[in-house]
Amino acid sequence: MVIDGAQLFVRYAYPPNSRGSCGPPDSDALLHYGQSGVTDPGLRELAKGFAGAWPYLELIAGTHGIADPLDARVVEAYWVGNSLLDSVGITNIGNSMEDRFRARTGRQFPHLVEGVLAGGVPHHSFHVFEIYPWLGLLRDERRHATALNVLDRCRIRWGQVLAITGDDAVVRSRPLVWDGTALDIGEPVVESAKFAVNGTGFVEGLAVGDVVSLHWDWVCDRLSAHQLQQLKHFTARHLRIANSGVEHRGAAIALEH
Repeated sequence: MVIDGAQLFVRYAYPPNSRGSCGPPDSDALLHYGQSGVTDPGLRELAKGFAGAWPYLELIAGTHGIADPLDARVVEAYWVGNSLLDSVGITNIGNSMEDRFRARTGRQFPHLVEGVLAGGVPHHSFHVFEIYPWLGLLRDERRHATALNVLDRCRIRWGQVLAITGDDAVVRSRPLVWDGTALDIGEPVVESAKFAVNGTGFVEGLAVGDVVSLHWDWVCDRLSAHQLQQLKHFTARHLRIANSGVEHRGAAIALEH
């Protein structure tokens, strides 16, 4: 089923928002919009309150002459990945990074630019692996387990539904692993993920065998074969970039999620 871009945004933005880690404080409102399927000006205002994601949506839309940052093509590009990303252009991405982060990161800003020059594009995995501060904590023995968990849960990952029990789905997915030198995608594990609250969720007709995207502890959407390939592609791209500079990236700077 094709849904509009604002509703697609809700599916991916709600999981961290419900944890209080990004976006405006009214996560119940976001949940209600996703459960009801209603898109109105109120939902659009909530979306603008996501200081991490919204500028990327504006960047993708603006460089392609798309008037609405919540156009479904734009939202899909940021969270999952599609052909819009590779035509945004290094200059546009670099200028966006300059506007958002130079004043806040100071002498560390060049490290953020390196990720763009290495091929980073405005995909959520770029923000997680190249911008988000947890990467730099992987080498800290006191914090690396927490850092790895946050990086894994924060990225958009994929999995296959094995069973459904109430509001939860049992999903086989592949977590991030850290060998002390590099991040990689590990062997499959089985996890539990929510897809509804009190019987009402975002993905209608979820069934055993469906391939889905996940964010934190939530099922976000059902993925087509092409979408799965795109998500894997852009995740792998940004993992390669992160691993090439893992020694100096990700200093603990308070950046938007």
